[in-house]
Amino acid sequence: MSEEANIDAYFERIGFAGSIAPTLQTLELLHALHPAVIPFENLDPLMQVPVRLDLSNLQQKLLFEKRGGYCLEHNLLFKAVLETLGFPVRGLGARVLWGHPEGSERPVSHVLLAVDIGGATYIADVGFGGQTLTAPLRLKADVEQHTPHEPYRLSGGEGEWRLEIRLGETWRPLYSFDLSEKSYEDYQSINDMTSSGPTFSGNLIAARAEKGRRLALRNDRFTVYPLGGAAETRTLSGTAELREVLSGPFGITLPQSDRLEPALEKALAQPAPAS
Repeated sequence: MSEEANIDAYFERIGFAGSIAPTLQTLELLHALHPAVIPFENLDPLMQVPVRLDLSNLQQKLLFEKRGGYCLEHNLLFKAVLETLGFPVRGLGARVLWGHPEGSERPVSHVLLAVDIGGATYIADVGFGGQTLTAPLRLKADVEQHTPHEPYRLSGGEGEWRLEIRLGETWRPLYSFDLSEKSYEDYQSINDMTSSGPTFSGNLIAARAEKGRRLALRNDRFTVYPLGGAAETRTLSGTAELREVLSGPFGITLPQSDRLEPALEKALAQPAPAS
């Protein structure tokens, strides 16, 4: 992943215009724009199409084809962009706690980034689905940190960190991680496991974090979460409605593949997601 990113194409895709100096302000702007424009989506695993992590494929898919991707695709593209701009960046691995019983043993299945700026370390993560960060977080324990969307906090620091999100008045765990840097071979192993696992190969998942709201799709359930307001949920009744939502609100240019329609039908046949 030492290859330089196509910065011009990336900036055009996310609508970035401003200083490219490797400062916290630049990181904050990029971190807000990326998940607002480039959606989280898992159409490739759902269609049983291999997820490729080399930079040329990531850029082709997320920038030029105007698709989205899941955590490895988003964060490895973001890592390449930040490195090209001169940020010191390390790729880390995380154990996902969201949606799993407290205390359960979890494998490393998620990728996030550690970015060093001015003697401080910040966590960046533009690829955690419906709870994706929209701002970098200072690596500091037990401090509530505000973002353009929900508040977050980090805890731990003695070998293992834990990230939590506040939803209403309740803090909920997202994932745990340590600061050991992952290699490209590690990413490949995580990708092989994650892309073929039941979550991404058996369900349709999409998300965007727009200004003032979040959009989430899980199989046939499309939900809009306005900041400070009540969620609005719509149940989709067929593949035509799925296509309309994916290409409309989520801004995905759908792949021209004969695998797409059967994949969407498979998603519609899944049980309704838990609230």
